[in-house]
Amino acid sequence: MYEHHSKPLLPRKLFIRRLLGHFSMAMIILFLSLGLGVAGYHVTEGLSLIDSILNASMILGGMGPVDAIKTPGGKLFASFYSLFSGIIFLAVVGIIIAPIAHRLLHKLHLSANK
Repeated sequence: MYEHHSKPLLPRKLFIRRLLGHFSMAMIILFLSLGLGVAGYHVTEGLSLIDSILNASMILGGMGPVDAIKTPGGKLFASFYSLFSGIIFLAVVGIIIAPIAHRLLHKLHLSANK
């Protein structure tokens, strides 16, 4: 996927394209995760779609739920969705940072060999 350390640094235009690809993939993962949370809150707690979006986005963003969770199924869902959201946060940050970190390390490696 990335160029080998013995190859020249990727041109800026292609690097920006790579960044946009990684950002797009991260956003797809984020929106699919949000959709999962919306569906979960809608089904387990019977919340309206707008309230489900609010609760799911608050948990996915690390803030916590807005509405009180009343059903055992809703409490289980919220627990697992919170853990899932933490992992998704780490994955999305990693996907976005990976090309930047690779370029920096590649640049340092090229300058060290000169």
